[in-house]
Amino acid sequence: MQINRRQILGGAAASAASLSFPALVQAKAASAHVVVVGGGFGGATAARYLRQFAPHIQVTLVEPAERFYTCPFSNLYLAGLRSWDSIGHDYDGLRKAGVNVVHARADNVLGDAKRVLLSNGQALSYDKLVLSPGIDMRWNALEGYDEAASQLAPHAWKAGAQTQLLKKQLQAMPDGGKFVMVIPANPFRCPPGPYERAAMVAHYFKQHKPKSKILLLDDKDAFSKQGLFMQGWKALYGDMIEWVKQADDGKVTHVDAKNLEVESSFGTKHKADVLNVIPPQKAGFIADRAGVTDASGWVPIKPENFESTRVKDVYVLGDATIAAPMPKSGFAANTQGKVAAAAIAAELTGQPLPAAAFANTCYSLIGTDYGISVAGVYRSTAGKLIEVPDSGGVSPMDGNAAFRKAEADYGAAWYKAISADIWGG
Repeated sequence: MQINRRQILGGAAASAASLSFPALVQAKAASAHVVVVGGGFGGATAARYLRQFAPHIQVTLVEPAERFYTCPFSNLYLAGLRSWDSIGHDYDGLRKAGVNVVHARADNVLGDAKRVLLSNGQALSYDKLVLSPGIDMRWNALEGYDEAASQLAPHAWKAGAQTQLLKKQLQAMPDGGKFVMVIPANPFRCPPGPYERAAMVAHYFKQHKPKSKILLLDDKDAFSKQGLFMQGWKALYGDMIEWVKQADDGKVTHVDAKNLEVESSFGTKHKADVLNVIPPQKAGFIADRAGVTDASGWVPIKPENFESTRVKDVYVLGDATIAAPMPKSGFAANTQGKVAAAAIAAELTGQPLPAAAFANTCYSLIGTDYGISVAGVYRSTAGKLIEVPDSGGVSPMDGNAAFRKAEADYGAAWYKAISADIWGG
């Protein structure tokens, strides 16, 4: 499994690195401008690797935040195992790599004119546009849950002020209180994320509020790494965590954020001391403005290069895309960014399109020395993304304590390595 993943991760880079750039091609590339919107796992990767694969291409990254806080490892912040600063990254490394970074919001895309309109009044012309817009919440898709309600019952599904608010609420909750999490149906950002969050909140409670309980109300009957999570919850936290699946009345239909109460499809009401509502999601709003979303609210792409199927010369990465069987994860966005960068570099320099290959590994922490993972390798074949048979899998159910600790250590090492790969100098 490890060998296949390494081969795939190196595939796009090796293909792009082999591109040759004669003088005429260099001159053509020097006049080309690629605009990248979104400085997270997908966009920042694409910007950096475009500069690496084709140094003569001009690359501008548009990102409103001067410091990007990652959703991966934000659950560890809730548990008290990570500081807030440790999950934040600036853009100095990308500037050193030759990327022009503009801290503004992309407000609109004029596809016919190939221009991006920014909140600071700038209009950027492009030859190729890369969008990595992340997600937006579908406000009111869950009755009673709008943006105002999120200030009382935070979603914390974008790392930032919402994450800090949820932590403050957990710290203020009395011992013996109840933490209720509402979990949406698929698809949504980071499929294992809610279940890792439950574990990390349980870790915090075990240390500081041991009489407290956690209730998970889920609009699904199964979830990623389910057996491993439930085994770990039981081993470390006993009966502190209760998961209610959709068929057993886990689907929440109404939220009363003011009273911290939710109602399920069977009419059952649950009162919380801290209420964490993760609502249904969609692609970030600039994807809709660019005309690349379909009726689902997500973005269909060409699997060989992640170009939009709806608008030429616009590429879309990460959580915003319809890219199943690839999950909506940071690692997936990172590999998608490398493939798209290689494809754009090849097209702008008149080279053959490199073969598209992708990988994903998602580590989840259940306790300080208890990690689990799921991995997969993917290829573009006959216009479809497929998972390569026998290339991935999940941690074994019979892993011993040393194995679980190793997985926890691997997760920390992965975060350090991918952060350096994307934002490092």
